[in-house]
Amino acid sequence: MSARARPADPDARRWVGEPPKDTGDGRSPYERDRARVLHSAAFRRLAAKTQVHTAGTDDFLRTRLTHSLEVAQIAREMGARLGCDPDVVDTAGLAHDLGHPPFGHNGEDALDTLAASCGGFEGNAQTLRVLTRLEAKVLAADGTSAGLNLTRASLDAVSKYPWPRRPGQRKFGAYADDLAVFTWLRAGAPAEGRRCLEAQVMDWADDVAYSVHDVEDGIHGGYVTLRPLLTDPDERAALCADVAAAYSGESPADLGEVLLDLLADPVLTPLAEYDGSHRAQAALKATTSVLTGRFVSTVVAATQERFGPGPHRRYAADLVVPRRIRARCALLKGIALRYVMRRPGALSRYQRQRAILAELVAVLVDRAPDALDPIFAPVWRAAPDDAARLRVVIDQVASLTDPAAVAWHARLVGGGAPSVGRGVKLG
Repeated sequence: MSARARPADPDARRWVGEPPKDTGDGRSPYERDRARVLHSAAFRRLAAKTQVHTAGTDDFLRTRLTHSLEVAQIAREMGARLGCDPDVVDTAGLAHDLGHPPFGHNGEDALDTLAASCGGFEGNAQTLRVLTRLEAKVLAADGTSAGLNLTRASLDAVSKYPWPRRPGQRKFGAYADDLAVFTWLRAGAPAEGRRCLEAQVMDWADDVAYSVHDVEDGIHGGYVTLRPLLTDPDERAALCADVAAAYSGESPADLGEVLLDLLADPVLTPLAEYDGSHRAQAALKATTSVLTGRFVSTVVAATQERFGPGPHRRYAADLVVPRRIRARCALLKGIALRYVMRRPGALSRYQRQRAILAELVAVLVDRAPDALDPIFAPVWRAAPDDAARLRVVIDQVASLTDPAAVAWHARLVGGGAPSVGRGVKLG
């Protein structure tokens, strides 16, 4: 890599050196990063990937694409107030879900089981793989793909879980065969596993968008009502138990106290009285705006109180999220979990989705490389062993949208109901 092609700022460097851009537009490296993500095929595919509700089932409901746009907007505003480069946090918000497979977190869990012999599957590790290997944009000198070849700062900002897989730990940010680029992007981090401020901002923006907007979708869709929580202590206790198990380190008793305060907040009144009218929709939108603003402003103020007014970027500060604010956010996420994701009929749908993915992986293992997309077939042929070939199949399936996964299954397996529990055999 020539010195001319390598920026002096190590945060602005790219894994593969690129010649200077002579477009004369004056854009920073981080503005270019944002544009690369926004124009990528992986980003467009998020339009047909499930957020909480199945993609395409309702014109109002959010997909991974709309969720990512909302995360990016929240992260950009919050990061700018703290002094982060706004394009770095914006890029992180746009890119954070690029690795998520069909069928949301259910698909993620299914692929983790199916990929056990090649290191498992994790949406955030897959995002790094998309950004640095799978997306078609930049080639290295040896002809291998460097993905979008984002700057170090942007890649680090996307790293929500900046460590490889550890025994007993479900969340991680890099597969074993991506450790070279992962080690490179983490250069300059003061401690193993410590996230840069921009990644923390993106993660909190993700939590805020997830909690507030998924409850909004649930209320609009008729799945969520606050009346049982307002009137039934046992229902409140059950919700707090769910939240303690899934989203929070707080005890159910402590969450119960926060929940009572949350339910007493007048801003939630429209959630209990929603009837679908224009007036009700406007009130619901006002509620989501107020909640989002509070979650952002409180965290910005707490961070500035501890670390000073800034500007802060990279490893100069850590995001401060007050305990009760984090608990409120977790409770809203729990409402979506309990009343939307676990609503009657959901289990059978999840089982079918997992069976579709299992059978699709199995048939692609049997019929690769011919059945793979042209971008994956040569990579499969060059793979040195069964584990590497399985990883290519997993990459192929993870890249599919929800409708494409169903269509591929129908074409390759058949139109009948999938057989739950079919395994994958190699060799």
